[in-house]
Amino acid sequence: MERWFANRRKSKLFEMADRQMTLAIDTVIELQKSITAALKGNKQSAKSSFEKLSTIEHEIDELRRMIFEELTRGSLRSKDREDIMHLVKRLDQMADHVKDASRAVVLLLEVIVPKDMWKQFSETAKELVVCATTLRKAIEQLGVNPEKAMDLAKQIDQIEGKVDEHYLISKGMLLQYSKETDAATILILKDLIEEMEHVADACDDTADYVRILTVSRESP
Repeated sequence: MERWFANRRKSKLFEMADRQMTLAIDTVIELQKSITAALKGNKQSAKSSFEKLSTIEHEIDELRRMIFEELTRGSLRSKDREDIMHLVKRLDQMADHVKDASRAVVLLLEVIVPKDMWKQFSETAKELVVCATTLRKAIEQLGVNPEKAMDLAKQIDQIEGKVDEHYLISKGMLLQYSKETDAATILILKDLIEEMEHVADACDDTADYVRILTVSRESP
């Protein structure tokens, strides 16, 4: 596993794993674009980002299956296979939560949502992009600079803490606007808030696994 991203081997497996990681980050970026478009009142752009995100998520699912198939007939050590599977599963889960959040965004385009809430969601989405891109850097450093990988993984803890703060603010705003917003809209807003929190949690969980890998690989 130490050679994953250090040597950039052109095998089918490592190319697919790298592609899956890149696409997982792309879903978070598209979610941010969708929310930003919604904030600006650009429904078509928001829907376009959702459609692109859905296409990306489908490719991620296909890559996951292909990676697992490749692992079953590959020559990697069992420990390395297990490590790849864990990372792939975690990134796939993160992308699933991103898609669920984006579905809520599309539904909310058809109702009145206070602009302050869209602004808050936009700020949360920005932190999610930082979280996801930092995670990619941490994974890339696994086979290059374990100490750097550990530092980046720790940074994700701090970013996730910022998302938690946005989560609490969003929940407070949900209460603030509850009297002037219908129950169905409140439920969808709640779903969006929860799913964005789940994205951050999934990112942080993956970072925790990166830390575990860093420590285990340094152990004699």
